[in-house]
Amino acid sequence: MTDNQIKFTDGEGYESYMGVWSRLVGDTFLDWLKPVAGLRWLDVGCGNGAFTESIVQRCAPASVDGVDPSEAQLAFARLRATTRAARFHQGDAMALPFPDGDFDIAIMPLVIFFVPDPLKGVREMARVVKRGGVVSAYGWDLSSDGFPYEPVMAEMEAMGVPRRLPPSPDAATLENLTRFWTGAGLKDVETTVIRAQRTFPSAEELWAITAKSPNLGPPVTSLTPEKLAQLKAGVARRVPADASGRITFHGRAHAVRGRVG
Repeated sequence: MTDNQIKFTDGEGYESYMGVWSRLVGDTFLDWLKPVAGLRWLDVGCGNGAFTESIVQRCAPASVDGVDPSEAQLAFARLRATTRAARFHQGDAMALPFPDGDFDIAIMPLVIFFVPDPLKGVREMARVVKRGGVVSAYGWDLSSDGFPYEPVMAEMEAMGVPRRLPPSPDAATLENLTRFWTGAGLKDVETTVIRAQRTFPSAEELWAITAKSPNLGPPVTSLTPEKLAQLKAGVARRVPADASGRITFHGRAHAVRGRVG
C-alpha cells in the first residue's frame, strides 16, 4: 500500500462527489440494460449504495446484495431508506463471498478500474450468476478524458501534481471491456457509450465537493493558498462559468453486458 492509493472512507462525501454521477450514468445504463422485474441482483463494488438505490427504485428486484471492501461506504449504504431491504457484505470483487449461480444478474458500476485484475473480477461475477443470466458493468473512460473531473486533473497535472489513478485505469475502454467479457466466457457481448453532464451552482460548491473526493481531495487540500488559487483559475479557463456562475462538467462512460453460457 502506498500513500498514493485511493481510499474510500467517507460515504457522505462520496455521495456529493460521485454518487450523483453514478445515478446520472446509471439511469441511462438501466434504460439500455432493460432488466425484467423479479431478478436477484448483485451490485459488485456497491460503495455507498448510490446505484443500489437505483436498482431498488427502478427494477422491482426480488433481492439485492451489495459487496464492497470499504466498511465505511457500506455503513452509509445501510442508512439509505430505499436500500434497507438490500443486504450488504464486506468483500473483494476478485473473491466474491457467494456460491456459484446464486444471482440472475451481476453489475459493477464505476468500479472495474479499481479491480487489480479486472478479468478475474469479471470471471467471479460470471461464476455467481446462473446460466443465461446477465453480467454487466459501466465505467468512466479514464484513458480518453472521459472522467467528469478531468478538467481538475488536467490542470493539476499541468501544475506538476501527479495524477492519483486506480490500479487498472485502462479497464473501461470499449476494447478492454469486450476483451474481459469474452475472456470470461460470456456470450452475446455488447457495449455502448453513455454521456452525462452535471451543473454545479457555483465555483464554491464545485470546490467544496472536490475537497471531499478520495482521489482529488488529498492533493487539492494540500496545496498552498497561492497554488490553490492558481488551480482554480486554470480550471475556470478550461471550463468557464455561465452568466449565472454555474459550471457544467461532462463525463463519458462505457458499458458492457453479456450472458452466462
